Amino acid sequence: MNSREQQLQAFNQLLDIMDDLRSQCPWDQKQTFETLRQLTIEETYELGDAILDNDLDEIKKELGDLLLHIVFYAKIGSETNHFDIADVANAICDKLISRHPHIYGDVKVDSADDVKTNWENLKLKEGKKSVLEGVPNSLPAMVKAYRMQEKVASVGFDWPTKEDVWAKVEEEIQEFQDEVKVKSDKMEAELGDVFFALINYARFINISPENALERTNKEFIRRFQFIENEAEKIGKKLTDMTLEEMDVFWNQAKKQS
Repeated sequence: MNSREQQLQAFNQLLDIMDDLRSQCPWDQKQTFETLRQLTIEETYELGDAILDNDLDEIKKELGDLLLHIVFYAKIGSETNHFDIADVANAICDKLISRHPHIYGDVKVDSADDVKTNWENLKLKEGKKSVLEGVPNSLPAMVKAYRMQEKVASVGFDWPTKEDVWAKVEEEIQEFQDEVKVKSDKMEAELGDVFFALINYARFINISPENALERTNKEFIRRFQFIENEAEKIGKKLTDMTLEEMDVFWNQAKKQS
């Protein structure tokens, strides 16, 4: 691995390159916080894909893309004298030091849960009006639900046991089924309650529901594309095949998992 000096040299080179791009490249000169926003979101999802695939080379590349974006935002901020990369780094250092009094102070903790509780309490002391204030509105709904549940749990608003949470899941499923039977206008709301309860149960048993669903998505894509490839081999279109015929290939794909 690279030494600390080599790491700093590499980061310094990235800063120099960013200066060159911003001063000489027409595309880079046109970028703003707003134009970079969606690109940053896409890069974050690409990193997420690489992590789920456990592709370490791709993780390294995607981390580089995200690091570039951080440097880019800081460069834009420096051009209006609002902040630069040192301000960004100093701000997160200050936050980490203040939020970890068990390392940089005299607070004692016994577990990771204690750390999370202290973190949320410190945020409230810093002026946050709500424990939920730090959950971005634009998060995907499943991720947002998980983060909200984590945050309220950190201040003690939580179920006692996972069995209690599962009982809630079953209760919500029954309520959803009752509304479906009469085709009421409450079906959507009740389905939302089912999802919320399932996400909560996943949290209790230390499973990321977002990762779990995305792995299922990836597996479904693999299996369905297997069906498409096998159908092509025998000269058939999926629209000309029966469900039973497609199921044969689907089961073959499952055996390859």
